[in-house]
Amino acid sequence: HTHTHTHTHVWFLPSRSMLEESVDADSEAAGEPDYSPVSWREYFDRMEDVSAGPDANGDVYRIYTAGDDGPLLVLLHGGGHSALSWAVFTTAIGSRVSCRVLAMDLRGHGDTLVHHREDFSTHTMSSDVANVIRACYGETPPPIVLIGHGVGGAIAVHTASNMVLPTATGLVVIDVVEGSATEALHSIQNFLKERPKSFKSMDHAIEWSVNSGQITNLESAKVSMVGQIKRSEVVEEAALDDPVGPVTDVVVEGNGESDDRSGDKDDESVYVWRVDLSKSEKYWDGWFRGTSNLFLACNLPKLMLLAGIDRLDRDLTIGQMQGRFMMQVLPPSGHAVHENKPEKVAEAVASFLLRHKLAEARRETSR
Repeated sequence: HTHTHTHTHVWFLPSRSMLEESVDADSEAAGEPDYSPVSWREYFDRMEDVSAGPDANGDVYRIYTAGDDGPLLVLLHGGGHSALSWAVFTTAIGSRVSCRVLAMDLRGHGDTLVHHREDFSTHTMSSDVANVIRACYGETPPPIVLIGHGVGGAIAVHTASNMVLPTATGLVVIDVVEGSATEALHSIQNFLKERPKSFKSMDHAIEWSVNSGQITNLESAKVSMVGQIKRSEVVEEAALDDPVGPVTDVVVEGNGESDDRSGDKDDESVYVWRVDLSKSEKYWDGWFRGTSNLFLACNLPKLMLLAGIDRLDRDLTIGQMQGRFMMQVLPPSGHAVHENKPEKVAEAVASFLLRHKLAEARRETSR
C-alpha cells in the first residue's frame, strides 16, 4: 500500500527509496536483520525510579544515568518517546567528553508514574525536570547542560528560561523550531492515524519502526522502542475505543505464513502505544509558541541542531546571523535525528561543550 507522506517536519519519514536501499543493504550483509529488543544496560550504568515533587506526593520518575564526573547532561525526549531514545547517543557522547548523563521519562511517558499524567503544560513539565534534579543532587547539582529533542527541546528552553536550575551552563535543542513545529501539528494527527494501533510482539514493533521510517537506525530502535509501547493483556480494549475495530490494525510484517501457524489462541497479549498523544493536543501550541524568542533570550551558551535548513523561522534566522547561538544543520534523517545519527549528534554536542569549555575531552585510554 502506498501512503504518500507529506509531513516533512514531524518525527520521522525519510524518503521511501532511501529506506529501501538501507534495509536491503543490511539484510544482504547479515542475512535477515535481528529485530529483537536490547536492554538499557548496554548503554546506561544505572536505572532508578525517583520520588520527586512537592512533599513527595507519590509521583515517581524513571531515570537512566551514566558517567561519574564532568557536567551533567540532562536529556529530555520528544513526544511519545522515552528516555531510552537517548541510549545510543549516551554511549557516543561518553566516549568523546567526560560527562554524566541523566535521561528521564517525562510525565505521561515511559515508566514515569504521576498523578496528573495528562498535565503536559510547559510549566508543569519544566518543574518536573527541576524536581528530579533536586531529588538526585540536592541544592548544589553539578553544572547542567539541558539537551532536548522536539517537545523535550521546548521543555529544555522553558526550564532554562525559568531559571529553576541554578547551575545550568548550556542549552542544546534538537529539531524544535517554532515555525516548523507549529506547521507540524496537523501532520502529527495524520501520523497518529496512520500508525498501527497494536503489534503482535516487541520484535514486530521494532521492525515496523525501522521499515516505516519512524526510527531508521535499527540499533536505536532495538533499545528505544520498548519505551514507546507496552504489553497489553486486554485485546478487547482496542475494540471499545475504536468503532472501526482493531482487526486491520495488528501489523504483521514479513513472513506471514509462519506467523499464522503459531496463532494458537493461548497468547492473547498484544503491544500497544504507551502514550495517547492526541490527549496532549491542547498543549501542543503552548509547547512551541514563543520558544524561538525564549531560546534567543536565554543567557547561556546555546546550540541548535536541525535536520534541514528549511526549519529556521525568521527570529532564529536573524539571531543566527547575529551570532547569538551555534547552529549545525545535519543531513535530513527523519525527525529523531539523535536516534538515527547518534554519532553525528554526539560529535556536534561534544564540539559545542569543548568550545564553551563546559566539558573536557575524554582521554583516549579510558575506554
